[in-house]
Amino acid sequence: MDQIAEPSRTVRTGGVARSPTPASPPGRGRQPTLITSVQRALRLLEAVGGFLQGATAKQLARTAGLPLGTTYHLLRTLTHEGYLRRADGKFFYGESVDGIGRADDRQSERHDLRGRMEQLRDELGAAVYFALYQDGEVHVVDTAAGPGQPAVEPWADFRATAHAHAIGQCLLGQLPEDARRDHLARHPPVGLTPSTLADESAVLRRLSSLRPTMPVLERQEYALGTVCAAVPITVGAVVATMAVSLPVEQAARLTAAAGQLRRSVGAMTPSFVL
Repeated sequence: MDQIAEPSRTVRTGGVARSPTPASPPGRGRQPTLITSVQRALRLLEAVGGFLQGATAKQLARTAGLPLGTTYHLLRTLTHEGYLRRADGKFFYGESVDGIGRADDRQSERHDLRGRMEQLRDELGAAVYFALYQDGEVHVVDTAAGPGQPAVEPWADFRATAHAHAIGQCLLGQLPEDARRDHLARHPPVGLTPSTLADESAVLRRLSSLRPTMPVLERQEYALGTVCAAVPITVGAVVATMAVSLPVEQAARLTAAAGQLRRSVGAMTPSFVL
C-alpha cells in the first residue's frame, strides 16, 4: 500500500507563515555530555596505568578506544590540572593522582580510627572524642558514644568555650603562648558553671602548667553532671586530642580512664591526623 505523505504544516508568527524547524535526527549534532567527558577522562587515566614506561597519545587513544582528537584534548586538560605529566612525548601520572591515592589512604585510616574509638568506648565504658585545632578553631572530628556511654550535650559552642572543656584545654595547651592569647582574645573566657575559670590570666596560667604528654582532667567546668579527660596528640605541626567523658556519678573512674586512654593512644599510629 502506498504511504501518503503528511502535508507540511506552517506556523504563523506575527502574521508571517513559517515552516517549523525540523528536529535533529537522533544521535546527530549532539555535544558530549559532562558525564561522557568525565568517563572518557577516567578511561584515559586507567589506560596510562597500563604503561609503566609512559605512553604516547596514539597508544592511549587506541587503548582507551577514543578518537585521537578527543584524546589530545583530554590529555591537555589532564596535564594542565596535574593529573598527568608529559616527558619525551609520553604521558605519566602526575602529582594530583598521587593526591587521590593519599586521600584514599587517609579515608582508610580514618575508618580504622573510628573502629578504634568504638573499641575504646567499650573498653573504657565512656564516650570517646577525637578533635583537632585547625585554622584557629577547635574542631570535634568524630565522637563514639552509645546508649550506656552518652556524649556530652554541646549546649555551648565548643569553639567558643575551649577554656572550659578538656578537649579545648588540651588543644590550647599544645599551642605557643601567643597562639593561646590570640584564641582567648577571639573567644574571651566566660563562666559556664560554678567550676569554670572565667579569668583570662587564670586560664593562661592553667594552660602553661599542663604537661605535654599528660592527660588534662576537667570536672563540671563545661557542663554540670559531666567530667572529662583529654590526651594530647602532636604530629609535626598538627595539634590533636582524644578525650573521654563520664557522668559525674562515675567521676571516681576518670583518672584511671584517662591513664588507660593515654596508653592506648600512645600505642596507636597517629598518621590519621595528617
